[in-house]
Amino acid sequence: MTGALLVAGLGVWAAGAAWDLVVGTVRAWARVVPFWAGAVGAALVAAAGARTVTARARTLDLGTVLGTPHALVRLDPLAGLFLTLTAGLGVAISLCMASWVRPDDRVVGRGAGAGHLLLLGSVTVVVVAGDAFTFLFGWESLTAAFVVLTAVGRRHRTAGASWVTGVLGQAGGAALLVGFLLLAGHQHTLAIAAWSHVPPGALHDAAYALVIAGFGAKVGMVPFEAWLPVGYPEAPGPTRAAMAGLAANVGFYGLWRFLGVLGAPPQWLVVVVLVTGGFTALLGIAFAAVGSNLNRVIAYSSVENAGVILVGYGVALTGAATHRPDLVAVGLLAASLQVLAHAVAKSGLFASAAFFEADEGTDALEQLRGVARRHPASAATFAVGSLTLAGLPPTIGFVSEWLVLEALMQEFRVHQLALRLALAAAGALVALTAGIAALTFARLVGLTVLGRARSNDERPVLDGGAAGRVGFALVALSCLGFAAVAPWVVRFVADGLSPVVPTGAVSGALRSPWVLQPVYPNFSILSPSWLWVTMSIGVAVVLAAAVALSGGSLLRVRRVPAWRSASTAVTGPSSYGPFGYANVLRHVLGNVLGTRRTAVEAPVGSRQPGAETVGGRASGEEPSARAPRLAVRTAVTEPVVAYLYRPARAAVLRAAAVVRALQSGRLDAYVGYMLVALVIVLAVVAALR
Repeated sequence: MTGALLVAGLGVWAAGAAWDLVVGTVRAWARVVPFWAGAVGAALVAAAGARTVTARARTLDLGTVLGTPHALVRLDPLAGLFLTLTAGLGVAISLCMASWVRPDDRVVGRGAGAGHLLLLGSVTVVVVAGDAFTFLFGWESLTAAFVVLTAVGRRHRTAGASWVTGVLGQAGGAALLVGFLLLAGHQHTLAIAAWSHVPPGALHDAAYALVIAGFGAKVGMVPFEAWLPVGYPEAPGPTRAAMAGLAANVGFYGLWRFLGVLGAPPQWLVVVVLVTGGFTALLGIAFAAVGSNLNRVIAYSSVENAGVILVGYGVALTGAATHRPDLVAVGLLAASLQVLAHAVAKSGLFASAAFFEADEGTDALEQLRGVARRHPASAATFAVGSLTLAGLPPTIGFVSEWLVLEALMQEFRVHQLALRLALAAAGALVALTAGIAALTFARLVGLTVLGRARSNDERPVLDGGAAGRVGFALVALSCLGFAAVAPWVVRFVADGLSPVVPTGAVSGALRSPWVLQPVYPNFSILSPSWLWVTMSIGVAVVLAAAVALSGGSLLRVRRVPAWRSASTAVTGPSSYGPFGYANVLRHVLGNVLGTRRTAVEAPVGSRQPGAETVGGRASGEEPSARAPRLAVRTAVTEPVVAYLYRPARAAVLRAAAVVRALQSGRLDAYVGYMLVALVIVLAVVAALR
């Protein structure tokens, strides 16, 4: 039954992609059909995944269907766990896309459906792959889907975004290919399960490092994070949610899977993962906190969440390296819940932001103020997702971040000094990240969702449409509902993680039916379920007391001037906005952000995000067309791009300029080059014999 559901889902996606490429290119009304196919196929695959979590693991041999002697499909609880998560989100995102795609859009609509369905199918193939060839086939197909989705919009930065996405995707794929070749060459088989017999040593450690680098490139681990803030915003509409909240999960699936296959890592690799994860989290949230475009802010937030998840994974690696299954369980449970929280919340943010941009014509934070007034459904989803990513109760993000921090507190159980120092450093970076995240999402909710609208525009808005609102409801209710039933979620996750860590070890997090602890007994307790009850009762009691003590005046509407930069004299575009809110962080985190300020001359009356006015007419002074205004333009620089990728690009261009001279050489010179190269090869071969 499980296999039939899986095949049916893949078949529906294939039919939808064919429809989009054949009918959708000539009939505008037909472009919505692939997204309905995506929702139906995702529902079938999610059902297959839920059945797989509780079923017995089995491997299916598909023979030569992919051109190899044995194409293996592995259906076990870990695959079922990620199939349930990714396909369940696929339903909600496909519904949002069905409402977002408009028949009169002659540019974005073409190819978006096929790219979306290719992404869903590729994710499924990666998760169920049982051999290296099938795994890499799905992995490269996923990279191709990313390139298609970043190119289908045909916008002004799309070409560059597609190149960056493709190049870094191929870098990750190359790392996986080399790592797989090392393991397959040692075991003389492409079956992934057989690689668990590779003994410790240099080959094992090198393959482990390559595998982590390959999967890390997909999720946005430093230094591979550069493609996320470039690629995500260029994808059309809610497909950004599919890329960030759905497809990125295959990277975490790969890390989980190969932890179970390869076992104990070298200690130096554990230290690298912990420190890199902490730095990734801090770097991502720092740039998210000061961003001026909504989609880039959300994309950098994905980098931050990837770092937090990698830190939890680093705790699990610490347990594997020190042969402590309980430490593996505490880290992997915390990281898995963080994957869940990030997936549902990030899907909601990107999907709702797509409707903001489609209706308002921009994603600039200075222009998107008070969107809740015109977009109640999408704004509510955006607010719930923001609270989740900020780690605030009563959302699943609070539960996951709580457990991540508690997992890092288990360093006293580790006796190796290097690992203890790495855990302490990662804990400090994650704690700092959590504080900045609260400020970041307070800015988005307070000024973008709940802020005062810049104008009284009464144009009709889509606000998700009928199907999109169903998708919004699924995502928002997941953010809140998973916290209310967190013990049941933990039980489901424990079953899914059973191929990596025993179910009993993960189930130690259940102190009682409704109370959680970090696997280890008597460390600390948390009850998200009771928190839901007590917070609701507390809010009701406070509201009732306030109304009673005010004599009913609390319910009367009072209109007073809004607080603006602590002065009612500051009005219009000079009022307090997202740029000003983040300006303190630009100063405090100047060393991380590489903040630069330059004085520029601006025309009278102009104001742009990123410019602080220093000079101009005084209050009450008549405007003068001749009097220039002096402004300070603030810019930030990402260190990885500035100090790694740009110098590397310049070096490659210089080398290309030198090599270009060889293109117009003489034929006899080329023959001489070949002769010299042949002699060198023969000499090396003779020396090695």
